[in-house]
Amino acid sequence: MAILSRPLKAHELLNVQELRVAASPVIAFGVIVALLYWGRVFFITSIIAVIIAFILEPFVGLLMRVRFPRSVASFVVCSIALMLLYLVGLGAFTQIAGLWEELPRFSQRIGEIVEGGRHKIDEAEATTYRILVPTKPQQPAPVAPPQPKRGRRNQEAQPVVVLPGAIPEVRIHEERKPVTDLIYERMGSLYQMLLMASFIPFLVYFMLSWRDHIHRSFLQFFEGEDRAAASRSLQGIGDMVRGFVVGNFVLGVLLAILSSLAFWMIKLPYPLLAGPVSGFLSLVPYIGLPLALIPPAAAAIGGGQPLASFLIILFLIAMLHLIAMNLLYPKIVGSRVHLNPLVVTVALMFWGFLWDAAGLLLAIPLTAALKAVCDNVKSLRRFGKFLGD
Repeated sequence: MAILSRPLKAHELLNVQELRVAASPVIAFGVIVALLYWGRVFFITSIIAVIIAFILEPFVGLLMRVRFPRSVASFVVCSIALMLLYLVGLGAFTQIAGLWEELPRFSQRIGEIVEGGRHKIDEAEATTYRILVPTKPQQPAPVAPPQPKRGRRNQEAQPVVVLPGAIPEVRIHEERKPVTDLIYERMGSLYQMLLMASFIPFLVYFMLSWRDHIHRSFLQFFEGEDRAAASRSLQGIGDMVRGFVVGNFVLGVLLAILSSLAFWMIKLPYPLLAGPVSGFLSLVPYIGLPLALIPPAAAAIGGGQPLASFLIILFLIAMLHLIAMNLLYPKIVGSRVHLNPLVVTVALMFWGFLWDAAGLLLAIPLTAALKAVCDNVKSLRRFGKFLGD
């Protein structure tokens, strides 16, 4: 059967072209999302290295003012940063080692509390069931007729006869995988993350030492006004990243100090570990307050603190969180980011879906960097206004 074909008319060709033009951005967005998800470890590592390089750049510039070559200044700054990171890790390791020795006692205490709570829930469920469901009169159970006694021969197990050609029954019992099997399954991704993380110091050093060359080479891709817009965009991204990360770090350190001091005053176990963790978790958008309550609550439960300690911990963390987020955060960080709450929420959902916990941490700086680009490119300024506050 022959297939009849006819040439498309002018308006039909126009509709096809419009569909292609409309579909191109959707296809490009899907390809970008797929690449971001597939290469998430690579992109996360690179973005973290870029953020650290933006933070350390002012210190490199300070050493260059006293006649240090850029390569030497970059090496000194990176070495000092690694030394500080090592000291912080050493202090955390000391606290964790002490906690590890008392972990059985903490686990027993938490297990007792969980078991008691489960018992109370079961009692409440049974009471509710008795109230809502009316009791029925119990009927006597039917008496089974007596079975005739079997002889000894009948009680003996009869041998199983397998007919020729018959397939014996095989039953497969599913067993839960132990924890070690689960750990071995995750070892591949963990090894990949550690391998990529080992490249961060080298990436940061080369980004700092070759900063001028990279900057000039990047601007060569643009001409005229586009080159000036690209230069302004890079400057805006650098200022935003430094303001956002440094501001959050300063707030985290302040909250960590105040939390540790408060936990020490109420004699909470391991205040130097619970305080910093609680302080930095408090900076997580939207869910910072409940996350900040977890470390001191776990320490209080394991240490057998009275109920008054829980109330004091809740009050202290709530007050610190409200003061930091409503008074200090807008002045220190909000003046650099300028993102409206709707965009922040959507960005957290999008990057959290793509990159999990790392996406939640990088969502705001990535979105703010995109806004900095839109603000400095004339054709994209309407998008910058949409993202802004």
